[in-house]
Amino acid sequence: MTRLLFVTIAVLLSACATITRGTTQTVAITTPGVTGATCTLTSSAVGTKVVQTPATITLEKGRESVAVRCTKGCYTDGTGVIVSELEPMAAGNIILGGTVGLGVDMASGAMNKYTPEAQVVMTRIPGCGAVKPVAPGKRG
Repeated sequence: MTRLLFVTIAVLLSACATITRGTTQTVAITTPGVTGATCTLTSSAVGTKVVQTPATITLEKGRESVAVRCTKGCYTDGTGVIVSELEPMAAGNIILGGTVGLGVDMASGAMNKYTPEAQVVMTRIPGCGAVKPVAPGKRG
C-alpha cells in the first residue's frame, strides 16, 4: 500500500513544467508606431498564424523559435523572432519527476517558454501614398 501511494505521488508530481506552466503561452506582438500591420507567425509547433498589430496571441509551446514577418502598405516589411528558451521549472523533474516527468514536459512543449513580447520594427517608405500634383493644363 505504501508503495502504491509513493508511485501515485511520484506520477502526480512528475512533469513539473506541464503542471505549473502549461503547454501554451500568451505573447504580445507589436509594431511600434505602426498599427494594423499584418504579421505572420511560423514554426513547427505553432504552424502558421496571422494577426493584426497590436495583438496578443496564445501559442502552443515548442523548442523551436517562432519567425515573425509583418507587412503593411507604405512600410518596409519587418521581421523578428519569438525566442524559445528552456523553462527553468523543467529542472524540477530532476528532483521530483525523473525521466517520466521530463518526457512529459518534452513531449508537451512545457519545458520551453517564449519571450513574452515581440516588437517588429517597420519604417515608412518616403513619398509612398502621397498624391502627386497634376501639372496645370493637364488632366490626370
